[in-house]
Amino acid sequence: MLRYMALLEIRNATKIYQSQGGPVLALKDVSLELERGEFIALTGRSGCGKSTLLNLSGAMDFPTEGEVLIDGEITARLRDSDLTRLRREKIGFIFQSFQLMQTLTVVENVELPLLLARTSNARAAALERLAWVEMQEFATRLPHQLSGGQQQRVAIGRALVHNPALVLADEPTGNLDTATGETVLDLLQRITKELHAAVIIATHSRENAELADRVIPMRDGRIVEAAVLR
Repeated sequence: MLRYMALLEIRNATKIYQSQGGPVLALKDVSLELERGEFIALTGRSGCGKSTLLNLSGAMDFPTEGEVLIDGEITARLRDSDLTRLRREKIGFIFQSFQLMQTLTVVENVELPLLLARTSNARAAALERLAWVEMQEFATRLPHQLSGGQQQRVAIGRALVHNPALVLADEPTGNLDTATGETVLDLLQRITKELHAAVIIATHSRENAELADRVIPMRDGRIVEAAVLR
């Protein structure tokens, strides 16, 4: 019998960082599976391991012990070129600070990942994603000419321009007011429903977490008690 393969599978992952004060345990024996079209929220105080778990999930870092698999590939075993391909093709990143290039226009920011990957029709794909996040009318503006919420919508468009299977969002509403944050969360929910991508959001907000299918509370580098909401 064939074994079901999750989009993301984390197997008994432990992460230890080396610092001047000695080793720091960031994650301890964490296991997690995520399917396409699923929306999960990582919750907990600062320093509980949420960002570390996101970094492992996006192949930006690797566990000290255990394994992380994305579409069946063990990330720590991949060559640098294969890791770059994996991130460019299958993963989208959304950050609290937007991380838009200030000297590029909105549409240039969104098409940049496709240009780096030498993908054809990059401008058309970027405009399509801007329309999806309702920002096409701002395509020729620079980031500093936009509000925080508008910049985050552009950042979401950039994260989705290559149709990733997995979208990782680290406190994506942290710099936004409540109403604007709700708009961004609506977009994250649409990603799972309309694009059938999986979404992981790290958040301090209980209200944000309640929009997810599952909540994964973390404390001291461990998952303490996962809850299914939908």
